[in-house]
Amino acid sequence: MSNENNQEIVCRRLVGRTAVITGAGSGIGLATARRLASEGAHVVCGDIDETAGKAAAEAVGGTFVKVDVTSPEEVEALFKTAFDTYGSVDIAFNNAGISPPDDDSILTTGLEAWKRVQDVNLTSVYLCCKAALPYMQRQGRGSIINTASFVAVMGAATSQISYTASKGGVLAMSRELGVQFAREGIRVNALCPGPVNTPLLQELFAKDPERAARRLVHIPLGRFAEPTEIAAAVAFLASDDSSFINATDFLVDGGISGAYVTPL
Repeated sequence: MSNENNQEIVCRRLVGRTAVITGAGSGIGLATARRLASEGAHVVCGDIDETAGKAAAEAVGGTFVKVDVTSPEEVEALFKTAFDTYGSVDIAFNNAGISPPDDDSILTTGLEAWKRVQDVNLTSVYLCCKAALPYMQRQGRGSIINTASFVAVMGAATSQISYTASKGGVLAMSRELGVQFAREGIRVNALCPGPVNTPLLQELFAKDPERAARRLVHIPLGRFAEPTEIAAAVAFLASDDSSFINATDFLVDGGISGAYVTPL
């Protein structure tokens, strides 16, 4: 199996393990579903979009569960389905998120827009961790990977205030859970991607090319990440190769957070 960069994937680090992925129908979630399945995992694809989610599950030989990640009952059902179907919950990639256009400067972002982004981006991660942890406690092992963002560790003059705040919350919550449950064999890390070439980003930047240009200039590598590159990082964090990585912000940002000026 090859990824989008034509690099042959030969790792088989996740054979027999069960991975639950939210937002699995597209972008990072879909690329990760493919990557984890290629490494031998049973993949449960959660998504609110039934068509995209089913297609993802079929593509990886996994199971689809329609889920609104802001609903406690639906999130609990997602993880119960994973356990009932495959007998374990070994990996939780809590990845679903939104970045709507009405989330902008604090001066123009309304309270409803703020709350909607917080619910989908932060409260959903709380709900997914809360649902996954009891299964992992019984097993005495597990890896939780929560999608935060490089904006959780940096400030931006072109703000998406609720998105940024939600990702900061994901980072802090992941750190605390990683510390709390470490001695039960459970690791919790926050994945912090830089800008990724996904439909969400493409749509945002198609509407505002200037916004894209302002961001691209700050990336030392000179390009946005591909979803497969983020999926590779998730696979690493899900596997025993990262067995001593816990309660941290795992930056996959092309060097953005380490740069003062970028190369010409």
